[in-house]
Amino acid sequence: MAIGLDVPLPSEPQNPEEYDYEKCPFYGQLPVRGQTRSGTVVSTDMAKTVIVEQEYDVFVPKYDRYMKRRSRIPAHVPGVLDSLEVGDEVKIAETRPISKTKSHVVVELLGGDA
Repeated sequence: MAIGLDVPLPSEPQNPEEYDYEKCPFYGQLPVRGQTRSGTVVSTDMAKTVIVEQEYDVFVPKYDRYMKRRSRIPAHVPGVLDSLEVGDEVKIAETRPISKTKSHVVVELLGGDA
């Protein structure tokens, strides 16, 4: 609850001298604000970044049916949550822009391999 969300606080960083406190919402100065979303990790190829995919249904009035859509959101991974893999369910929160494409940060690991 230290960041204003009802998420468990992860353990302290292993190496405090080398830890990036500037981009950590738990032990640093990164404020979280705005929306929180949950989704599935679909890519872990980049360093300190994951791609979170969220599927949702959109109603199409012309055909009177629902169509599936998806959003792919790049999110920063703080060092204390570094053990994410493809298929993990995570919760992400909106924050200030961290880089050109990243404006979200991972705040909780909900489950693995859905």
